[in-house]
Amino acid sequence: MKLVRNGKTSYLQPSALSAGLTAGFTTRNGGVSRPPYHSLNLGTNTDDIAPHVEGNRSTFTRAFDLPLHQLLTVKQVHGKDLLLIDEPNLDLSHFARVEVDAILTNQPGIMIGILTADCYPLLLWNRQQTAIAAIHIGWRGAAEGLIYKTIKAMTTHFDCTPEDLVAAIGPGIGPDKYEVDRPVRDAFRQGSGFWNETTRETSLGHWSLNLARSCRLQLEQAGLTPNAIEEAGYCTFAQAEMFFSYRRDEGKTGRQLGFIMLNK
Repeated sequence: MKLVRNGKTSYLQPSALSAGLTAGFTTRNGGVSRPPYHSLNLGTNTDDIAPHVEGNRSTFTRAFDLPLHQLLTVKQVHGKDLLLIDEPNLDLSHFARVEVDAILTNQPGIMIGILTADCYPLLLWNRQQTAIAAIHIGWRGAAEGLIYKTIKAMTTHFDCTPEDLVAAIGPGIGPDKYEVDRPVRDAFRQGSGFWNETTRETSLGHWSLNLARSCRLQLEQAGLTPNAIEEAGYCTFAQAEMFFSYRRDEGKTGRQLGFIMLNK
């Protein structure tokens, strides 16, 4: 991925994009929010001043000549439910309160997004550019198979095939900064997170967890080819000048956005 600037917004752009798609992962820079939310905080679920967040979201959408109401984020709850939009919607505001952790659509002109500050935003699209998805992956989503569930929905509802899908894994907390305990281990072992392949024991009852690798392994297991998966490779915890981090900032921080849209 390359770091690009569009207006005041800096974001990581997947290398496999073509003219039919807009997608990327924002940094924390280019907004108006004050510390500790400085500066491009796009999260409405923070204690930041609401007009600042709205201003940041307006600045972001203007960079893509998109009306603010065409940016859709939802109420993420670390669950395993999906929101599927398969017909035109003049008003997306009612979706903002829906409690889901993945959004899928085949509708052009709707920018769907996932807000993160250590969890991983994961974007999917098919090579035919007729369907897209944005997924929120924390340890619960990884353990509960949200990636496979989303891909299954894309194949069922949008006639995609896993072999035709492309994935971009955005910035998230790296394994050197992400220590987990036995409840996480048990959830992975009972679920689909590839525990043995993604962890290293650091002390008795504690492990470092590589969520990005878990995402990649689950994508490959679902049928994506390895060269169709791109990773940003940035650690949100370690790179404070670029990203918000919930763990590093002890909860008082903003949110960056993983976003994708089928262009009209």
